[in-house]
Amino acid sequence: MNSVTVRVPAKVNLQLAVGPLRDDGFHDLVNVFHAVSIFDEVTAVAETGMRVRVEGESADQVPEDADNLAIQAALALARHAGRTYGVSLVIRKSIPVAGGMAGGSADAAAALVACNELWGLGLPAEDLMEIAADLGSDVPFALLGGTAVGTGRGEQLTPLRAGGTFHWVFALADGGLSTAKVYAECDRMREAVGEKVAWPRASDPLLAALREGNAKALGAELANDLQPAAVLLRRSLARTLDAGREHGALGAVVSGSGPTCAFLAESEAHAAELALSLRGAGVARDVITAHGPVPGPTVV
Repeated sequence: MNSVTVRVPAKVNLQLAVGPLRDDGFHDLVNVFHAVSIFDEVTAVAETGMRVRVEGESADQVPEDADNLAIQAALALARHAGRTYGVSLVIRKSIPVAGGMAGGSADAAAALVACNELWGLGLPAEDLMEIAADLGSDVPFALLGGTAVGTGRGEQLTPLRAGGTFHWVFALADGGLSTAKVYAECDRMREAVGEKVAWPRASDPLLAALREGNAKALGAELANDLQPAAVLLRRSLARTLDAGREHGALGAVVSGSGPTCAFLAESEAHAAELALSLRGAGVARDVITAHGPVPGPTVV
């Protein structure tokens, strides 16, 4: 086999509960992940050495060197196998870059799957998950897909069954937001008001709405502890969120560390109407629709 192409979805955080800052600089999280139908494609081609090329949406904002998480994933897989391998990775971007939808993590997960197949390693999912957890907090879910609750740094996953398909509208912002800066601002804001940060836990009403496939109930429970920090760093997000609510979204939330805003719709038709209204309101660089949950990385 000379090449393998893997399609991998973006994620939206239905709930992101951020616990106190730990001694290691991380936070304990409760993260309800939901994979949605916005996809990157990663093609792995057998070659000597390791290299990566990025094409598509905001490709110029993605590193094409050792800082690229997909290359780091390929190197980690080779080390795990105890062999020297080469690969050329071509990443075709549709997931927003630095948009809070785990595009880099998705590409790393796709690279693990593609290289495992390309190199004929035959490693089980458990091994890939172990490597993924070392690469980043969102990479294990990117490897899993569907819907799941993540704990710890987000890497300890419990899959969930959703009782139906949910329809989404995503408002994309100009430029990205640094995840590290958003977390730092969250900590600063909490310290400034003397907030006693509670231990994070999953919302029972949110999990029940997922199980029942109840979009209206789910929309009312969408929550993100990073949202105030993201809005403070990017004031225009408040207007975007308000516009979605005013135009009939069942729920509105900043996805992850932002700046992408996610809006839950009643149906596919309602999502199309909401997207049209948001485009007309001029509150985003672009507006796209998607549905979820969808499976994780798939060889195409």
